[in-house]
Amino acid sequence: MDLDVKKNAFVKLGGFLSQFTTNEFIKNNDVCHNDDFFSAFEQLIYSSVHYNGWFTEEQVISSIGSWAEALTEKNLNLWTARYDFSAEPQKRVGLILAGNIPLVGFHDFISVIISGNIAVVKLSSNDQKLLPFLAKYLIACEPMLADRIVFTEGKLDGFDAVIATGSNNTARYFDYYFSQVPNIIRKNRNSVAILNGKESHEDMIALGKDVFTYYGLGCRNVSKLFVPIGFDFDNFYKGMYEYRDVIEYEKYSNNYDYNKAVFLMSDFKILDNGFLTIKEDQGYSSPISSVFFEYYDDIEIVKTRLKTDEEKIQCIVSNQLVEGSIAFGQTQRPQLWDYADHVDTVAFLLAL
Repeated sequence: MDLDVKKNAFVKLGGFLSQFTTNEFIKNNDVCHNDDFFSAFEQLIYSSVHYNGWFTEEQVISSIGSWAEALTEKNLNLWTARYDFSAEPQKRVGLILAGNIPLVGFHDFISVIISGNIAVVKLSSNDQKLLPFLAKYLIACEPMLADRIVFTEGKLDGFDAVIATGSNNTARYFDYYFSQVPNIIRKNRNSVAILNGKESHEDMIALGKDVFTYYGLGCRNVSKLFVPIGFDFDNFYKGMYEYRDVIEYEKYSNNYDYNKAVFLMSDFKILDNGFLTIKEDQGYSSPISSVFFEYYDDIEIVKTRLKTDEEKIQCIVSNQLVEGSIAFGQTQRPQLWDYADHVDTVAFLLAL
């Protein structure tokens, strides 16, 4: 299948998704197959919370908005220009997807299709509706894709390669079970922010997006801060205050109450603003409704630490305090060429 045909299908998908990026869905009559899909997708967004309690309308729309921004003709051309697509491997690539945030495995799915392979998808029980709907839309726009997309509910088999996402525990199982085929095994990762106390109020509001989007459930969510000794958390909390309504969501509120109680009963010293606790801790993986922090007196030591722990880190956020860091507020708005775990998925797939 010609690369331009595949790209055009994803551009159409991006146009379709662009109708659902705010709370007021606006139908565009020029969108491909809109009469067949618009109302159904609208209802799916509204009902997503019934399939996964964390998939609120707001969070699903946030994910859709990210993909609508990514799936433009310009971005697809920039992304694919990096590779040689002269031959299609047409290998069956098993995708074992996570379900912690809406459409979390969509980039792997797109990469398999754009690279000329066949996606054999094993969905997470926590996210079983969104991707099949978008796959159906893609096939409506380009029927030749029907032979490139397979969903399986049973045991994953008949694959030539695998991309599997799970916890550190399941990764050990994946490493063993899929050791005989080319594979990418994704484990737990977390994201961090490095502050120096010179950040603006707007920076801290933007950082709040990195903390609270998807309620902090994603590996690209900031769960740990590195701050200089003597850092004043007042500016940080003023920025976080913009997201105070998060406590109104029952599942988040229950986690906040529980984790705060655990900290207090364990005599841990915490700072608290009524919806977010911060705790001094050398770990990276903070519980929902909490962010860990660690003091530093030499940023070079922080850089060395993060280099040593790079297999645990997904994103680093700062005002360019570290080379390759991401701007505040952008962790959950990755580009097509921002690969999970810094592994070039398309290069892997083209080499099959």
